[in-house]
Amino acid sequence: MAHSKQAKKRIRQDGKRRQRNKATTSAMKTEIKKLFSAVAAGDAAAVSQALPGTLSRIDKAAKAHVIHRNAAARKKSQVARAVASMA
Repeated sequence: MAHSKQAKKRIRQDGKRRQRNKATTSAMKTEIKKLFSAVAAGDAAAVSQALPGTLSRIDKAAKAHVIHRNAAARKKSQVARAVASMA
């Protein structure tokens, strides 16, 4: 348990930051899953509609330092390979 004022403040800040990071990560994963399910179904229209949003979510997560920029590049590459495999 924190005793100093600074430690208590850090706990509050960390909690807020954790919630923001969790929301960003969850939204990113949801977009990726939607795109992969559309690829699996072979629905080209849904893929073309979901692709920009998915890439945007990944970029936003990297920009907010929720994920590392190399991890973002890797995820974008996986998404691009999945979309290319459809064609």
